Amino acid sequence: MKITWLGHGSFRIETGDLVLLLDPWLTGNPMLPEDRHDEAIAGATHILLTHAHFDHVVDVLPLTKKLGVPVIGQYDLMGFWGETEGIQTIGFNKGGTVDPGGARISMVTAQHSSTFSTPEGLRTGGSEVGYMIAAEGHTVYVSGDTDIMADMDWFGDYYKPDIGILSAGGHFTMDMAKTAYAANRYFNFRTLIPCHYRTFPILEQSAQTLVDALPGVNVIEPQVLEPIEI
Repeated sequence: MKITWLGHGSFRIETGDLVLLLDPWLTGNPMLPEDRHDEAIAGATHILLTHAHFDHVVDVLPLTKKLGVPVIGQYDLMGFWGETEGIQTIGFNKGGTVDPGGARISMVTAQHSSTFSTPEGLRTGGSEVGYMIAAEGHTVYVSGDTDIMADMDWFGDYYKPDIGILSAGGHFTMDMAKTAYAANRYFNFRTLIPCHYRTFPILEQSAQTLVDALPGVNVIEPQVLEPIEI
């Protein structure tokens, strides 16, 4: 399994024949050089979406049309796009699991919001979610944008993820201290990759708090377009 950070909350996850683009934000992403956009999306087989905020969704429709790949996400938003945009979608809901070919992707709750801008103002785009991705003997918990939730207790007990990709930048999501608290209380990660930080000055700029709080966990501060092999 290969996990590559594209900056902010965006990742490229490669496992078997699957290349998942998780919340791919290219346009205006200050962490992803424009001349490396093609490299970031090369060979993608699916797009996986957690919620509808601009920094997660702005490139989803252009990419799915350009690449000819389906978008996997929350049922209501996928249904809306399927009807209005004519794109391929795999819509399901919290508690459900899909297998796009080599990985079992289970949808779990997140605690955030999910809106997008229209000429008439903000509209709700389904609901915010996270994912458990089981493949190659690993389970990856992708938190999406979220605060700490009591639900994390049963997430850890039931899915037993050994890899975490957790939002940790603060202001809009958990900060590093809260992410460390959640990891210590609810999970038994071997590897933890923080995200949704460093992008803007308002967000946390370092994961050192997380590293210090989890001495038994391999906390990896990701670098853009540098693959992490698990």
